[in-house]
Amino acid sequence: MKPLIVLISASLILLFALKIITGKPDLIFSARIGMSIMLLFTALGHFIFSEGMALMVPSIVPFKKQIVYFTGVIEIAAAIGLHIPKLRLVTAWLLIIFFILVFPANIRASLENINYQKATYNGNGLTYLWFRVPLQILFIVWVYISSIKYL
Repeated sequence: MKPLIVLISASLILLFALKIITGKPDLIFSARIGMSIMLLFTALGHFIFSEGMALMVPSIVPFKKQIVYFTGVIEIAAAIGLHIPKLRLVTAWLLIIFFILVFPANIRASLENINYQKATYNGNGLTYLWFRVPLQILFIVWVYISSIKYL
């Protein structure tokens, strides 16, 4: 829920700020900035809640905590890459692939009631998944529209 709030709030604030400053809102640019801010926000979680996020990684995968840190770095790199014109297209496609690849970790968190912030097994369970599926789709569509379709 928090990433969604960050994404929408940041995008809307920038949209209105551009309207006030330049006289014309730029929806695509605002959406891309909003995605970058959301990625930086979620990347921070990879470092603050690394123990709990490591619980989301399948047990057969080694170096769980390092993977959590690495995916946080990927999110930071993507947040930057979306604003470098020569890297925007490849960053956007890689980010969409990233969103698809990390989704099984969210399914695992849901099925095993993982509370990644507390590193416990008393999370929201399937309720979380019902929210996360549409959210993941929204992230993918958001990146596609703000960084690929109107490039």
